[in-house]
Amino acid sequence: MNKTPHVAVVGATGAVGVEMIKTLEKRKFPVGKLTLLASARSVGKKLKFRGEETAVKELTKDSFKGIDIALFSAGGSISKEFAPIAAKAGCVVIDNSSAFRMDESVPLVVPEINAGDVKLHKGIIANPNCTTAITLMALYPLHQAFKVKRIFASSYQAVSGTGAKAIEELERQVGEVVAGKPVTKEVYPHQIAFNVLPHVDSFLDSGYTKEEMKMQNEGRKIMHHSSFRASVTCVRVPVYRAHSVAVSAEFEKPVSVETARAALSKAPGIDVVDAPEKKEYPLPLYVAEKYNCQVGRIRMDCALENGLCFWVVGDQLLKGAALNAVQIAEELLKAAA
Repeated sequence: MNKTPHVAVVGATGAVGVEMIKTLEKRKFPVGKLTLLASARSVGKKLKFRGEETAVKELTKDSFKGIDIALFSAGGSISKEFAPIAAKAGCVVIDNSSAFRMDESVPLVVPEINAGDVKLHKGIIANPNCTTAITLMALYPLHQAFKVKRIFASSYQAVSGTGAKAIEELERQVGEVVAGKPVTKEVYPHQIAFNVLPHVDSFLDSGYTKEEMKMQNEGRKIMHHSSFRASVTCVRVPVYRAHSVAVSAEFEKPVSVETARAALSKAPGIDVVDAPEKKEYPLPLYVAEKYNCQVGRIRMDCALENGLCFWVVGDQLLKGAALNAVQIAEELLKAAA
């Protein structure tokens, strides 16, 4: 791997693509050359990187010649089509979609948890689901200390998880409600302004949604914990940015609030914000645009044996997507050094 790699961002004009470009710059990733790729309709659009404007090129089968690392965030169908082509061209793909997460030959990585898995790649590395990544940032340090058996969780997911059009929809609907106009819907099946939708992703025969099952399936793979169980309800809320998750976790070993706090305060990538008496707890409004996730409301679970409740919040465009992808790229460079 080149010490100053040629990096491509696929889906460069989308909400996550834009964050990937910003994160590469902010973290001073040693980009030798940056190529921005997107669909034909975005060609010629200019995006800033290190003070210079870079024009977006069309993503084609020939886009990956000479590229070392490609950060993909253009949806599952694009990833399925183009990631294998990029890998064949000698490029390492870090894919943000769900296309390869459960593929046994593809590592699924959260660098604070299983950075070593990066070395097992065969040209493609998967970025986990945003809600899963944010939850595991708090759950994994506790798992290391007390061995998690199962969790019950509810997510409070921001509209930016659906993309830029969903942010516009929430803005537009708030304006329509305030002005007393009829509410128009394009992105979500129901009004999202002043409402919550217990529906993220498509429904499975079990009654769970795909998003809800990602926590168990991806959690098992990332934590190397094949018997981990997670019963989750994912809810879309009228928040612009940053996902929140309420978790009740049951552990094999006895747990206390003090020992849990100690484990969490040592863990990388997460800050303990937990002073309810001062009304201090993680809030999506204040976690937005921050790299670290935050955990609070830590208390004994009164309904579970060796149980702990906590509330974890993270910016899903960053730790849930762009930041995690860039951190994986940093691990690739370390592994090659």
